[in-house]
Amino acid sequence: MIYNFDVLPDRRSTESMKWNRFPEDVLPMWVADMDFVSPEPVIRALQERIAHGVFGYPGDPPGLREAIIGYLSDSYGWQVKPEDIVFLPGVVTGFNLAAQAFTGPGGGVLIQTPVYMPFLGVARNAGGTLQEMELTRQPDGRYTVDWDAFENAFTDQTRMFLLCNPHNPVGRVYTRPELETMAEICLRRGALICSDEIHCDLVYPGHPHLPIAALSPEVAQRTITLMAPSKTFNIAGLSCSFAVIQNAELRSQFSKSGKGLVHGTNLLGLVAAQAAYQEGWDWLEQLLAYLDGNRKLLYQYVNDQLPGVRMALPEGTYLAWLDCRGAGINGRPYDFFLENARVAVGDGAAFGRGGEGFVRLNFGCPRPMLIEALERMRKSLEEFSGAAVQAAPQIGRQ
Repeated sequence: MIYNFDVLPDRRSTESMKWNRFPEDVLPMWVADMDFVSPEPVIRALQERIAHGVFGYPGDPPGLREAIIGYLSDSYGWQVKPEDIVFLPGVVTGFNLAAQAFTGPGGGVLIQTPVYMPFLGVARNAGGTLQEMELTRQPDGRYTVDWDAFENAFTDQTRMFLLCNPHNPVGRVYTRPELETMAEICLRRGALICSDEIHCDLVYPGHPHLPIAALSPEVAQRTITLMAPSKTFNIAGLSCSFAVIQNAELRSQFSKSGKGLVHGTNLLGLVAAQAAYQEGWDWLEQLLAYLDGNRKLLYQYVNDQLPGVRMALPEGTYLAWLDCRGAGINGRPYDFFLENARVAVGDGAAFGRGGEGFVRLNFGCPRPMLIEALERMRKSLEEFSGAAVQAAPQIGRQ
């Protein structure tokens, strides 16, 4: 089946948070939610299940664990067992449960900033201590890990390292040597690894994803891996994710931490997940080709036509991290683009230390929508620059 990703569905007439948070003249490019219709097999499976008419408490759909196991083996050469999989309503739920299960009061949770906003509250939610290290931005905009800073960020209180890979918002897909170094330090320092890999399927040529737990059995025994079909197949609203925990003792402790807090997974999310992992790969292949086109167009446009704005080419995700610090904008770039371009982007400051002066832009949308947003942003910057140039002589004469 050939999918047409140039078509923009009408989402304002639905309950869409993305499209209804702002006035109708604002283009929403903020939350990580794609404007594409999900794979036809997923829609068909949901329609068939809805036609049954009874929606009681669900168990595992027959074949779902096997579909996930096959997917992990085919995609990453990672061998897991059915009992290693724990279903969850969301990845955010998963890393909060991990913190509550394994950090304890005062225990440290280490994160790398700037990073996905819910990471910033995990330690506090668990009664622990937030520990941060800032990623290093290279002159070309690509981010790396300063290994001395990473090692020095650990203390005797550090209980868990919360990894984001592929990284949201900076777009890195960590290489095997990088993951090996992270894992070696964590194991040596006695810290559990909790890895948010929700964007693992959304990577581009030359940047294959490797689950950190797949490095070795030793690493797997100290890792909780969080994944989901939600970003991959654009079904986030169906609330279905899963953890892979190959250490039986950790898995038991993790599951116990959720009792009384997490009750079940969305029935339709489970149905959609199974259909996606069994029959959604043709859609994903076409999606990735389309996103790659958007990614390259965005990179060229931003660096050539947005005065004072720079970005690196994302290695994964459909999120671009725009450095607006050279544009001379007073205040937050988020406010500037919302007020002057009528484009809603993510506020870089909300991603923690190192995010000030940046915005995150979602390019998971039809190309005409992306081009319109970029044109609006260009015109707003050009008008701002023109006003600044005209004001300069007046200031000089005073």
